[in-house]
Amino acid sequence: MDSNTAADAAAAPAATTAEPTAPLATATATATATATETTTAPQPHEQQQPAQQQQQPAAAPAAQPPAQTAQKPIAVPRRDKFYQQSLGGSLNANVKKARVLMVGAGGIGCELLKNLVLTGYGEIHVVDLDTIDLSNLNRQFLFRHEHIKKSKALVAKDAAQAFNPKVKIVAHHANIKDSQFNTRWFKDFNIVFNALDNLEARRHVNRMCLAADVPLIESGTTGFNGNVQVIKKGVTACYDCTPKETPKSFPVCTIRSTPSQPIHCIVWGKSYLLSEIFGASEDESAFDNSADADNAKEIEELKKEAAALRAIRDALGTEAFPQLLFDKVYNSDIVRLASMEDMWKSRRKPEPLDYKKLLEQSTEASGAKASILQEGQKVWSLEENFAVFVDSLDRLSKRMQELKKAHQNGGAEPLITFDKDDEDTLDFVTASANIRSSIFGIERKSRFDIKQMAGNIIPAIATTNAIVAGLCVLQSFKVLKGEYTNTKEVKFCLLQR
Repeated sequence: MDSNTAADAAAAPAATTAEPTAPLATATATATATATETTTAPQPHEQQQPAQQQQQPAAAPAAQPPAQTAQKPIAVPRRDKFYQQSLGGSLNANVKKARVLMVGAGGIGCELLKNLVLTGYGEIHVVDLDTIDLSNLNRQFLFRHEHIKKSKALVAKDAAQAFNPKVKIVAHHANIKDSQFNTRWFKDFNIVFNALDNLEARRHVNRMCLAADVPLIESGTTGFNGNVQVIKKGVTACYDCTPKETPKSFPVCTIRSTPSQPIHCIVWGKSYLLSEIFGASEDESAFDNSADADNAKEIEELKKEAAALRAIRDALGTEAFPQLLFDKVYNSDIVRLASMEDMWKSRRKPEPLDYKKLLEQSTEASGAKASILQEGQKVWSLEENFAVFVDSLDRLSKRMQELKKAHQNGGAEPLITFDKDDEDTLDFVTASANIRSSIFGIERKSRFDIKQMAGNIIPAIATTNAIVAGLCVLQSFKVLKGEYTNTKEVKFCLLQR
């Protein structure tokens, strides 16, 4: 009895531990058999008992069938198992077979690519012409400091691949308008995702998808607002079916002589002052230069002012340059305008500013430039704008000097143009526009607002990008199932505290 009990007790753990792997069960059963044979030495008067005991170890391998069942690899990997549970077998299979194109690897694109990879889309192509800039890092989370100046598409591919190595990602550092991306190429995709930040490129992709009859999921953000729209030829409205706001052209006299809105001062800083000092010449596309009997004389005066301003460029890089420029555009030009009494009968007369006086008043602000520049949503005081104006002018002057040296050695024409992601030009336009607003009694704007208004490209907010990217993937599920009637355009607005 004691021997049988010992054998049973030893066999029990063998059956229990056999489940993880068969080798472990076999080893345990063998150990049990050995222990049984040792502890039940046969006695002369117990000949039948050893026979039973010798059969007992042979029964121990009965625990192996469960072990053999557990030994078989799980048919569905853990991640795929979750996909099937969430999406269903049919949709999950379609996702894994899908070949999708994502145009743009910026704010929305980084979030969207991560979502597509984690969702398990089989093959993803990414097209983006841009390179990574320092200002991208606060919201385009696939990029790091060491990636600056590198291709967005190529870096995004490498970073996203780490989330799911099974997904095939193909990166194209190119312009989506290039001839290689023709209608035949678009037809190879099941879905196209637009993650662009400019109107013209969106329209181009919209036309290509209509021509190729490929579903397009259009997305965009406008500050705290976002939208996602599914476009399918013959089923839904296309991108151009809804009129879009076009860039406005402002009368040159309004911009240069009688501004009344913040946008007038912003256009002046971006298209006139920045262009005349660091660009080729005045950006005429922003102005309406049509003259009539009332403003023909004024336009001639403005042309003389522009010529005088270009002459000041010769002092670029000298210590006297900031004051020469400031005195010209914020003092002498304003004095001339203020002397035209008829112009100010029904509006506030502009007040010229004194450079030396502002320099004394802005001593504290000049010492805190770094903290001022970090407060992008704060409206800066006149003194703070003056400090940023002088500082950004110095930065741009040094850049221009380097460009001139490079040009002498066969480099490109030394030009600096406004770019929403160029901190130097954005700071200059913000400060110069706000100083002009102060002169004319117009509301000053934050750098965040001016970044939005200076061009037709709206600055991105990380949270808005994340929400839009998530909605894009949800809409793609409906597209794969052919449920276009359920893909209504989604618009939302985040509440600001």
